[in-house]
Amino acid sequence: MTATSPTRTPQGVRKDLPADLSASITVFLIAIPLSLGIALATGAPLQAGLVAAAVGGIVAGRLGGAPLQVSGPAAGLTVVTAELIQRYGWRTTCAITVLAGVCQLGLSALRTARSALMVSPAIVHGMLAGIGVTIALAQLHIVLGGTPQSSAVANVLGLPGQLADLHPVALGISALTLVVLLGWPRLPGRTGRALRKIPAPLAAVATATAFAALAGLSLPRVDLPSWRSHALPEMPEGPVLGLIAAVLTITLVGSVESLLSAVATDKLIASERGTDNRPPRADLDRELRGQGAANILSGALGGLPITGVAVRSVANVKSGAVSRKSSMMHGFWVLLAAFLLVPLLDLIPLATLAALVMAVGVQMVSITHLRSVTRHREALVYGTTIVAVVLGGVLEGVAVGIAVAVALAMHRLARTRITLERLDGGAHRVRARGQLTFLAVPRLSRILNQIPHGTHAVIELDGSFMDHASYETIQDWQQSHLAHGGSLEVTGRSGQAARITGEDPGAAGEPDEADGTGRTGGAGGAHSSGRGHDARNAEGAHPGERSRRAQRGTHQCCRPWTPWQNHCDHRTTTTRTATATATAMAEAAATAPQDGGAKGSSPAPRRRGAGQLASGISAFQRDTAPHVRDELARLAREGQRPSQLFLTCADSRLVTSMITASGPGDLFTVRNVGNLVPLPGAESTDDSVAAAIEYAVDVLQVDSITVCGHSGCGAMQALLSSAPGVATTPLRRWLRHGLPSLERMASRHHAWARIAGRLPADAVEQLCLTNVVQQLEHLKAHESVARRLAEGTLELHGMYFHVGEAQAYLLSEGEDFFDCRVFDTVGQHA
Repeated sequence: MTATSPTRTPQGVRKDLPADLSASITVFLIAIPLSLGIALATGAPLQAGLVAAAVGGIVAGRLGGAPLQVSGPAAGLTVVTAELIQRYGWRTTCAITVLAGVCQLGLSALRTARSALMVSPAIVHGMLAGIGVTIALAQLHIVLGGTPQSSAVANVLGLPGQLADLHPVALGISALTLVVLLGWPRLPGRTGRALRKIPAPLAAVATATAFAALAGLSLPRVDLPSWRSHALPEMPEGPVLGLIAAVLTITLVGSVESLLSAVATDKLIASERGTDNRPPRADLDRELRGQGAANILSGALGGLPITGVAVRSVANVKSGAVSRKSSMMHGFWVLLAAFLLVPLLDLIPLATLAALVMAVGVQMVSITHLRSVTRHREALVYGTTIVAVVLGGVLEGVAVGIAVAVALAMHRLARTRITLERLDGGAHRVRARGQLTFLAVPRLSRILNQIPHGTHAVIELDGSFMDHASYETIQDWQQSHLAHGGSLEVTGRSGQAARITGEDPGAAGEPDEADGTGRTGGAGGAHSSGRGHDARNAEGAHPGERSRRAQRGTHQCCRPWTPWQNHCDHRTTTTRTATATATAMAEAAATAPQDGGAKGSSPAPRRRGAGQLASGISAFQRDTAPHVRDELARLAREGQRPSQLFLTCADSRLVTSMITASGPGDLFTVRNVGNLVPLPGAESTDDSVAAAIEYAVDVLQVDSITVCGHSGCGAMQALLSSAPGVATTPLRRWLRHGLPSLERMASRHHAWARIAGRLPADAVEQLCLTNVVQQLEHLKAHESVARRLAEGTLELHGMYFHVGEAQAYLLSEGEDFFDCRVFDTVGQHA
């Protein structure tokens, strides 16, 4: 689904023209050296890179569905194109590019663009990383002054001989290029800020070229032949199956890379711009159609295959481009340069272009992607795809990656771990982790039959699927165990009760309607204890009491936090607005019985104030205190020794002990409105927060400090909606400490924050994330924190809790490809 953009008036188009013009020049300066370098890496004529850059900018920019994406020759197709040129020759490769463009048009007509994103990210990232390794190995030979071999393995085997025959001039120019390329974005001071406006690739190539020319160094340089001798495509010659495989490879790799780049560009635009000045979201089918048309024209004119290029697209967005005109103008500048700047381009050393492309290849092996696939336990798929691409080629590597991913998924589906554990008091617990299928029935039956008759058993099913064979095995054993005087409790994931009855297997895993515990008493009276006993005895109780007990047992939302019954009782009746309350009251009045109704027909009113507090305390003393009394007594004797200071918002939905699975003595918690850390010496400073920080760091000697924000924070909403001239209140004075977060979010000089895998839902969530990053900076300004950080004895962590999703995120180290601070998901297996 694509978003529509507001109609642009002629005045608006003219107003946007300077921004598009400026961005197009920046992208052009990046495209020239990279296009030449990629052409050099593939072994194609150097003009082919310029042709592809010009066609990609003009045709794909005009017809594509991602307005700010820039297309052209990309590193992702370098290895594929090089193999095709070696096998079929350059002119046949051009014809293959044309056919690949036709295939892309066909895929676009079938509206299959979204299907291309179905491939596992581990396979896509592994493919790109494998291509990057192959590129780097090949270009390393040119950097050292030699010639690359025909394959990655040959390049590795040839390295010792190449190192023994170094060419110092080529190596020196390559080293100069890499130093400038890597150091340019880190130039300090005001002068450095001004120089950084020049793209690093252009600065590196220009510096190395100027040095080589002024020093009179003798080394191979760019040699652009006359356009009169430019090679055009010819009819493909070779094995039909081989040609079909080549066309499909170009189509697959080019399409996936283009669509992924379009999605990434959309995310970058959404993070950096407000809704009033965003272009429409990418239409992926149209983008695929534009890529197909560009590849047809590029191949017909003797150019390299075209795809969306992430590096140029990022530069286009960050340079302030507003419409697709920036990409089209960039293509026009490349076209002019190809005819007018040939003498200047001929001065560029080939070693400089090789070093530039080698750096691009190394950057394709992303540490961020490696962390992501490792966190999702897909490192095997990622690593296998890399190795297969390096050893066998792109198409073979992707096929191997898909096969490994399928095999891993099947293994995880079929793998089940079943264990038996003897508990205190003689009870036995069986844990089944994974999916229960017929393959696990022999192990399941063997474990269940090891439980002695007449004992209490707990069956814990930690999986989302149980087939009929496993269900019947548990049911038959249950009947036998109960017949011999035993008792049974069946629980699902997260301790939720489950029920195994004689009904349909779909009932397995559902809460027991009687008491919510899933406990079953044996025939011999070996009843289980606790609420199950109460529920069984409730049969003869007063109807109101029985109703309350049944209601308490069925509230699975509160497990294991059973004292929260008041919250569950009023959830469906509490409303937020006066209008909704009035509507609900009117509906209740309309549906009320005319005779006043029978007693007990309406729910009991929610207890408030002292009554609710007393009820909660009573539940604690009855249910929880017996379990924690020994631990609290120990803490009373020894004193508190928390491991971390946990600074979070005062929001009632944030239960720190729940979301961190912590207990008494674990966290030294500080809560305030907006999880703010006032800067030392700031106006209206609240010393209570600073005092807590000092006490935790210097007296309690905590190991870490965590700042935890959350979704839907009222303090952040108040900051966004605050207006000048409003009367100052204690709340508004306190929220002044959040203004730096608001300024950070609006600044272009600070890294913005996002959640891994998606963009912030709205400005409030963006500010909530940014506020965590900013408050961590405020913490470093406190003297005690700065001292412990310098000693290396203290860690700072950022955390974000999404209330609606019940999902916690931790702030990762460093920044990602788009200079973002990323909050990563914390899963069940962290």
